[in-house]
Amino acid sequence: MPFIAHKHAPTFELPGASFTGLAAPSRGATENAVWIVTLQPQAPGVLHQVTREEVFVCIEGKGKALMGGETHEMTPGSALVVPAGTEFAISNPGSSLFRAVAVLPVGGQAWVAGSEPFTPPWAA
Repeated sequence: MPFIAHKHAPTFELPGASFTGLAAPSRGATENAVWIVTLQPQAPGVLHQVTREEVFVCIEGKGKALMGGETHEMTPGSALVVPAGTEFAISNPGSSLFRAVAVLPVGGQAWVAGSEPFTPPWAA
């Protein structure tokens, strides 16, 4: 069974956000991709959709989730379940880091309006 030590997990950087890849097909997973998403203070969210259900569990800070026209405050221990094909975004309007664990089934893809679906590199 694969073991991914945090120090060996790849991190992918985007403006205001980082994604630390834990489980993924490239790291031995066959069913689910799992990563930690970190949003810097005041990081805006990016509206996008996924092709498979995605789950986020907040582990640090506070985030603001916009999904299906509703806004939800994410705090440690809360979960956001995003159905496939639902537009959503998670932002960090606060002054401290926001962290969440994300789970997406292997093969799940994301897309932003006007673009083709793609597999996020942290989930590949």
